[in-house]
Amino acid sequence: MEILERYIDELLEKSTPQAPVWNIEKIRSGAKPSWNYIDGAMIKAILELYDITREEKYLTFADNFIDYFVREDGTIDSYDPEEYNIDNVNAGKTLFELYKLTGKEKYRKAIDTIYGQIQKQPRTKEGNFWHKKIYPNQVWLDGLYMGQPFYMQYEVEFNNCKNCFDSYQQFLNVYRIMKDPKTGLYYHGYDSSKEMFWADKETGLSSNFWLRALGWYAMALVDTMSVMPDSMKEERDQLNEIYKQLIDSMIQYQDESGMWYQVVDKGGVEPNYLETSGSAIFAYAIMKSVREGFLPESYFQYGEKAFYGVADKYLSEENGQLQLGGICLVAGLGGPDNRDGSFAYYMSEPVVKNEAKGVAPLILAYIEILHKRQAEQ
Repeated sequence: MEILERYIDELLEKSTPQAPVWNIEKIRSGAKPSWNYIDGAMIKAILELYDITREEKYLTFADNFIDYFVREDGTIDSYDPEEYNIDNVNAGKTLFELYKLTGKEKYRKAIDTIYGQIQKQPRTKEGNFWHKKIYPNQVWLDGLYMGQPFYMQYEVEFNNCKNCFDSYQQFLNVYRIMKDPKTGLYYHGYDSSKEMFWADKETGLSSNFWLRALGWYAMALVDTMSVMPDSMKEERDQLNEIYKQLIDSMIQYQDESGMWYQVVDKGGVEPNYLETSGSAIFAYAIMKSVREGFLPESYFQYGEKAFYGVADKYLSEENGQLQLGGICLVAGLGGPDNRDGSFAYYMSEPVVKNEAKGVAPLILAYIEILHKRQAEQ
């Protein structure tokens, strides 16, 4: 997969903190650079790439990128904790690693800045973080990935695990409320007030199983379990069981190409399509969880098949430039665009190329292929 390494290098050469080429949302809206989850996902992947290859160019790029936003006092340019947007916690995951690698005190302070948001994040009546202040009483699967691995890691490394159980409990609530017993899949969103137009009046749930949201949730489980302390073995085993059930359900819907559909349970219904970001996320999550011992070795094949499925279908060369296609740009619920969570809604969102929400997980999945190769040598 030298082609993928070339692709990554091409993207880094064209990108700066002020203008990362992989943040298509920002480019399309003409917005200024800001602290956001999309760049956070990409920089986290680049740091993981450094970890396995030890190539300095990756660490240098990641450090320069995050350094651009983090001020000496630990405040972060363009980040307002009081927006209570759980997405904005995601980029904070890069700070743990960068602090260890560079020793920059401002990174340690910035970790506390983001933890300050977590401490005051509004919650649903069940105790889960709201997705954003502008989306009151709502839990989206995406938010588990954005917030929980950071929360658990902070508690373990800096707070004597005082609130580790709280993080664990939020996963249990999602399992209890958002899982569909028939398919084993999870609905994208839950409104505990049951007032939103997209929410079922009885259950508060949205109406479809969106691939990338399920992927973020899978990653949330794997990455949180990876940092849980040994003192929580029982709780980790419980999350592992929840995770394994999810993967077993997803495997039932895996296409022969190795990929999954944008709306998972409606393969073959036009105009549903095989989607890159969610498929790459599951490739990563499955292969990593085999390496970490959360799934048996026999599951590795499903993740590997997804990785090569994405690369075969959507990684191509155009005019001498590598491109990764098939990436859903964005999908959400509610908001000014009246996003109703219907099948037609998920089909209506733009499909783009070279966006970090597809690129970053594909890099992470590739890293798992490298780990496997190293282990076999």
